[in-house]
Amino acid sequence: MSAPLLSVRGLTTTIGAGAGAFPAVDDVSFDVAPGEALGIVGESGSGKSITALTIMGLLPAPQARVTGGEILFEGRDLLKLGARERRALCGPSLAMIFQEPMTALNPVLTVGDQIGETLRHHEKLSKAAARARAIELLAEVGIPAPEKRVDEYPHRMSGGMRQRVGIAIALSCRPKLLIADEPTTALDVTIQAQ
Repeated sequence: MSAPLLSVRGLTTTIGAGAGAFPAVDDVSFDVAPGEALGIVGESGSGKSITALTIMGLLPAPQARVTGGEILFEGRDLLKLGARERRALCGPSLAMIFQEPMTALNPVLTVGDQIGETLRHHEKLSKAAARARAIELLAEVGIPAPEKRVDEYPHRMSGGMRQRVGIAIALSCRPKLLIADEPTTALDVTIQAQ
């Protein structure tokens, strides 16, 4: 058996400070092998999203912080990496589809610019090449008339279309590990089935 792509060991994420602090994630451990799909289930408020945000390094500091454990990605402890090293991993190595499409997208950038930004940063594509790839990605996630939609702002799209844009962004750099935090919440049931 190959080494895990992701290994989470004894992860504890604490929210709050002083007497009001509490572990939102308490001593969580799991492995994800290359090519494996792992589902984490639990009721609302059980820490699923906080676990995902912790892995991605997106905790809202200083209100939330890791107080125990380790997160090994390809053998490297993500908790020991600097901000620049973490950012370099996000996109080509780690990506996340966020739960809430209404707030996950930047309202002042077109969806094409948001997809293209990731491609230009990580894959060093020209603006024209990033736009062409953004159109391809929008088509892949089932957005009609992607060559038109690429120039639209998120507020001009339905929640389901915004969710698909978020999926396109997450898939854009072909990450080794994709974290999906309730990725079909905003999609209608026929699209969810697809």
